[in-house]
Amino acid sequence: MILLLISIVFIFPVVAIASYQHYKIGKQPAYDANKTFLNYEVVGSGENKLVLLHGLTGSLNYWKRELETITKTHSLLLIDLLGFGDSPKPKSNYTLSIQLAAVALILNKEGFNNGKTSIAGHSMGAIISLALLEKQPNWFKLGVFISIPVYKDADEFKKVMSTQSFVDRISSSKFSKYICMIHPIFMSRAFKPDNLTDDVYEDAKKHHWMSYYYSLTEVILKTDLYSLAKRIKDKEVLFIHGEKDTTAPLENALKLSKEFKNAQLITSSEGDHQFFLKEAGFVWNTIQDFTISEKKLQKTISNEH
Repeated sequence: MILLLISIVFIFPVVAIASYQHYKIGKQPAYDANKTFLNYEVVGSGENKLVLLHGLTGSLNYWKRELETITKTHSLLLIDLLGFGDSPKPKSNYTLSIQLAAVALILNKEGFNNGKTSIAGHSMGAIISLALLEKQPNWFKLGVFISIPVYKDADEFKKVMSTQSFVDRISSSKFSKYICMIHPIFMSRAFKPDNLTDDVYEDAKKHHWMSYYYSLTEVILKTDLYSLAKRIKDKEVLFIHGEKDTTAPLENALKLSKEFKNAQLITSSEGDHQFFLKEAGFVWNTIQDFTISEKKLQKTISNEH
């Protein structure tokens, strides 16, 4: 009788939710490279073009903080990556090449491929930004990588994640696929990590297990960042990182930055992996200094004095 009650109260609801999640994905069309358009917004009126790509489980709303200054100097292309936010979530293996193709459609459509554009990303978005910079170097003048996760292999990733919050640990474990199927159960306010804002956490609920699991395994864990960097080592790039980032260790990003001939690395002394959420102004000012030639000149002259 007790086992029956446990099954009714706990097991059956979990199975029902997981089955429904599977059903929803089964009803989605397969990914079509020519017809699947991502959700995006163009914000700002500045003459400098800047593409912004969010991280795993994120959305374009991640970037909507302290925009008053950056939107005067830049036109921002904010994109929901395939499988996240309000973008389509098709049946797909969400490989790096698929994510690149989906983003490229939007850049072509909006004219953010004119060779004068800067591309930036946070976490997984930084990986995709670096890969797109390598694939289409003539589209961009420089790249910005915020909290880029660099791991030697899956074992190092698991070791790093073993020290994180409960949600991060189970989301990066071998059970992550199944946990994602029931994420409506555990993604409640009680499990919200302290370093995420309420709006970011709400958007994190919009993915499904396929977009999460394959983006993690195919993009974050299988991308050879060193190989990409070596092929565009002459490109001008900026790394922005939190010194207290325990999800994507600073020392790994520093090693990657040394593959470039023209790399700068700026750090936030108190920043963790999500430091942008608390220090958006610092990030925007750093990007402005790096992407606008007049600001670069002023900064150089100031440093000389």
